[in-house]
Amino acid sequence: MKIVIIGGSGLIGSKLAPRLREAGHEVIAASPSTGVNTLTGEGLKEALAGAQVVVDVANSPSFEDEAALHFFDTAGRNLLAAEAEAGVAHHVALSVVGTDRLLASGYFRAKQRQEELIEASPVPWTIVQATQFFEFVAGIADGSVKGGEVRLSNALIQPMAADDVAAALAVVVAEPPAKGRIEIAGPEALPLDALVRRLFAATGDKRPVVTDAQASYFGVHLDDRSLTPGTAPRLGATRFEDWLAQRAQAR
Repeated sequence: MKIVIIGGSGLIGSKLAPRLREAGHEVIAASPSTGVNTLTGEGLKEALAGAQVVVDVANSPSFEDEAALHFFDTAGRNLLAAEAEAGVAHHVALSVVGTDRLLASGYFRAKQRQEELIEASPVPWTIVQATQFFEFVAGIADGSVKGGEVRLSNALIQPMAADDVAAALAVVVAEPPAKGRIEIAGPEALPLDALVRRLFAATGDKRPVVTDAQASYFGVHLDDRSLTPGTAPRLGATRFEDWLAQRAQAR
């Protein structure tokens, strides 16, 4: 198949493209750097010509409420309209587990808008909702610093490796459109504060991690269902300790 990856140069897109090429597909890794811009519509018609599948893994460059909403709404409309015109048979979008439970955050309201546009589109679709990536745990910690302490909820989170996200997407690409949501997650759930403590122990970060049940996660107050999947997610194989060990070896 000809497969277009929107956000093809990013963290997930750059891992997904070689997997799909190894499976024998023609892959276009589309991004503004390659002349394809979903926000302006530039290059979309040319990139989508003859494509059977589009995988959208692009993210808003800003997490600010209005900017994120503008990105997902405008880019989503442009992309889906171009896909309908091109006769694309399957739109696969990467979203977030618990989006509908995290709407106190403007970013997640923007992701919900993206999902609503997909549902309303005539293009057959699958939304893949992923849990947080291991690669972003350090950023979560950095965004939770108050007075020199890292204050985090002890609500459960079930994060996964970006490599496993790409592997799951490669499987979905080969399947018929689900016209629904598929959840993917890591192999284990653990409290968010404990996850960051494991990261700090492995990296030598000396900042104190303080458990605070009222600490917010990007403006959202968490419970054990906020960041964890339902009863039948597709699970990645990589455990957090194994991912940490792999990173240590790479250094």
